[in-house]
Amino acid sequence: MRGGWWRRAASQAGRSVTVWAVSTATMLVLAGILPDFRLQSADGDSATTVAVTAALGAGAFGVLSAVVWPLLVRLLLLVPALVLGLLVFFLNGSLLLLALRVNPSGHPQAAPETAVIVAAVMSAVASATGGALAVRDDEAYRRRLHRLADRRRRRQPPCSVTPGTVVVQLDGVGHDVLRDAVAEGLMPTVARWLGTGAPTFAATGAQPLVTAPVAAAGPVVAPGENTGVSAAATHRLTPWRTDWSSQTGASQLGILHGSNHDVPAFRWYEKETGEVMVCNRPAGAVELQRRAVERTRDGGLLTADGASRGNLFSGGADELALVLSVSARRGRDNRSRAGYFAYFCDPANAVRTALSFGAEVVREIGESVRARIRGQRPRVSRGGLYPLVRAFATVVERDVVVAAVMGDLLAGRTAVYADLVAYDEVAHHSGPRSRDAAKVLRRLDRALALIEKVAEHAPRPYRIVVLSDHGQSPGETFHARYGLTLGDLVRAGCGLHVPRKAERTRSGAEARAAVRAALRRPVEEPGERHSGAGRRSEPVVLASGNLGLVSFPDVPHRMSREEIDARHPALLPTLANHPGVGFLLVRSEEHGGVVLGARGAQIPLADLDTEPGPLAAFGPGAADAVRRTHSFPHTADIMVNSAYDPADGEVLAFEEQIGSHGGLGGAQGRPFLLSPLTCSPPADDGADLVGAERIHRVLRRWLGEAADGPQVPREAEPEERAA
Repeated sequence: MRGGWWRRAASQAGRSVTVWAVSTATMLVLAGILPDFRLQSADGDSATTVAVTAALGAGAFGVLSAVVWPLLVRLLLLVPALVLGLLVFFLNGSLLLLALRVNPSGHPQAAPETAVIVAAVMSAVASATGGALAVRDDEAYRRRLHRLADRRRRRQPPCSVTPGTVVVQLDGVGHDVLRDAVAEGLMPTVARWLGTGAPTFAATGAQPLVTAPVAAAGPVVAPGENTGVSAAATHRLTPWRTDWSSQTGASQLGILHGSNHDVPAFRWYEKETGEVMVCNRPAGAVELQRRAVERTRDGGLLTADGASRGNLFSGGADELALVLSVSARRGRDNRSRAGYFAYFCDPANAVRTALSFGAEVVREIGESVRARIRGQRPRVSRGGLYPLVRAFATVVERDVVVAAVMGDLLAGRTAVYADLVAYDEVAHHSGPRSRDAAKVLRRLDRALALIEKVAEHAPRPYRIVVLSDHGQSPGETFHARYGLTLGDLVRAGCGLHVPRKAERTRSGAEARAAVRAALRRPVEEPGERHSGAGRRSEPVVLASGNLGLVSFPDVPHRMSREEIDARHPALLPTLANHPGVGFLLVRSEEHGGVVLGARGAQIPLADLDTEPGPLAAFGPGAADAVRRTHSFPHTADIMVNSAYDPADGEVLAFEEQIGSHGGLGGAQGRPFLLSPLTCSPPADDGADLVGAERIHRVLRRWLGEAADGPQVPREAEPEERAA
């Protein structure tokens, strides 16, 4: 306790000295600019004397403002507001003149009208500096929020005592990454919830999150394996398994709206409209949410007094902030953007976030330069606008969303779902187990601690649930390893021109050789022209992490293997036999659907349980995930999953990412669910948690468990969804 008092005193003293120094510098600048304000005698003084004069003057003005100003305001309480507003400037100027007069050093002078200007500028600078320093101090920020909570409680009627539920989504944080972060002391708040202190997970085969000394070990537990919890624990940690499309669009749609049917990837081509559907575009999010609501016949998880913060979809909530599916609305109904205005209308918030934003940009540039100097591999480009994108995700989005959640807690809302995307953004470019990502995990833990602290002052008790929508799998990009993109490989397999640079790679040469052998004729070279009658449109090749989608837009239906072989005999063998490809999924006229692999492997979907073929390396559940995606109306003509190495957990992203997700293979498909022990066990039937729709049902059950709480909208029965 005594040490804490000294730390607080030292922090306050440091802030006071900083404000004094900034005020002194401001006075010196103003003395150099304003003709009627000087800090030296007519004969001139040394620079040292002038600096001392400014320091003493700024100090005297600060003391007078702190001591005399509150007394003056108390005496002027009966003065009309307009008159008081005018008097403020003159009284502030008078305090500055008094501070200059009592200054024992030099001969500072200022005209009365100039004193008003100087006093106003110095007050503004001192206030901004003090506010910036205070809001970056978590303890000061918490005290400020507690005062806000007390004011809200006095204004609002008594709230229900039934527990509310806050669900915080740590985007992209895999189960093993969270478990290892707890073990290494990166996330003390989560460790305290699990009752582990600083555990060691050597028995579970965990790898260190970063190459750094691990914190001193406490009791040996394995909460990730769901074998039990510590006596001091308040939460349990449970892994769950995503669908084939291991990305936020599919997972969050399933979690918030109960159905992610027909979401085969992060982006896919829809033949009936000729458009590419992308989950993180406003138009795409609106359409996906509309389809899910039609299928489930209810508004979503948050329709009963809920709030949706920082999500792709609304979940049926009335209270929205930074929700993509409503961001395209114009006019008064655009409630999503209100989160920005509500947050930044507070100057303290604006200062806090602006300083952190600038620091994050500098941090990213420094880390990127360090990675290049060290020759770090794998590595992707982090230039251009990326430092600003990272700073927005790790600072602006985090601050706005956390502030909105805290407001929801203080307002006593029943259900809140919020997404923090910071880790996912950084891990894409720095790697899921990089030092950059570890630093983000520390800050996310602090955000959880802040939410927990504010919940203590809420008008109702709250259960805090933390989960992730997917993990991330490491690995270099497909292009970095083989010198060509998936699109280049597809074009080569179709006998189309590929860039000369890709042609010169080993993979490009092998692909073109396969085409020549299959077609028994030369491949199309650049400059060759075809008649309009015989020309076919080129395939559309899209990437979603390590999942690729190939569609032929001139064919209105999903092509079968037989049709693809008839049109492009070399395409499927070229893809299936490439060392960077794990397996293909295509429709088959004979078997319904078939998985293709290297060396001629072809397994009908019905036989995958007994003969997994190329899916064997991808672990349990892969066959079910592939069969489910095969049933989607918008599954691509060819679904391409990259190769996966179980030994090191690496995949090959078809995008420029060294931490990727979107397909099968490794940690990307194993997120986590961290739930309070006061909630019923997630897997109440003893089965594994598989799919985002299952997580939706778990959360719906927990919302309904609160005694006498508001009724959660009824979930549509399976036969109703099929209707």
